[in-house]
Amino acid sequence: MSILNIRPVTRGESKAIIGISGVSGSGKTYTALLVARGMVNSASEIGFLDTENKRGSLYADILDGKFMIGDLYPPFSPKRYSEAIKEFQDAGVKVLVIDSVSHEWEGTGGCDDIATAPKADGTPRKIANWIGAKREHKGFMNTLLQCNMHVIVCIRAREKMDFKNPDKPVSQGIQPVCEKNFMFELTASLLMDDAGKKQIFLKMPEFLRKSFGNGDTYLGIETGKKIMDWVKDEEKED
Repeated sequence: MSILNIRPVTRGESKAIIGISGVSGSGKTYTALLVARGMVNSASEIGFLDTENKRGSLYADILDGKFMIGDLYPPFSPKRYSEAIKEFQDAGVKVLVIDSVSHEWEGTGGCDDIATAPKADGTPRKIANWIGAKREHKGFMNTLLQCNMHVIVCIRAREKMDFKNPDKPVSQGIQPVCEKNFMFELTASLLMDDAGKKQIFLKMPEFLRKSFGNGDTYLGIETGKKIMDWVKDEEKED
């Protein structure tokens, strides 16, 4: 039995996985929904995976129609994120917004909890089981990157401090709350600045740069349309 579907190459087969990170109030969710709207013909083709205790419902009226929403509650394990993505895929969603993916890494039942959970016999761990936690995270990444939808993931961000010298902590700047390589495994990723008006590109392939501009203006519906123009007409191998 063949394992490949060998066929003539056609445009429009790529799926964009976009990461939007930022501190609270930076416009991650609002921007993600507007960009998603530009990528579909109808708001009903947008899915919204809400891990923020129904906060996604606050955005019910910002589009020209109702998007599809599903609430994910603890435990926020990588496996449950994977199952949620598959449910939206089976529902026929074209673009999925995940708000937020940070719970998968450090939320209740996420990778941090998995790594530090007691052993099977109930005794505390002296050394965190990061091998097991990262194995589960890898399963989530496979689901995210292999699904047949475009996906926009929102990621919390906060200031990270270096406490090597407890008396003189050093700021390492605002950084996304996620696995260290997560932002660079996506098609493109960015950090919102100035309440969303500016963006710092963490990963921005040249073929998508004109979709996102120079990082000095708000992103929105036109951004999504330009992404789809690339997918349909101009996609090139990264």
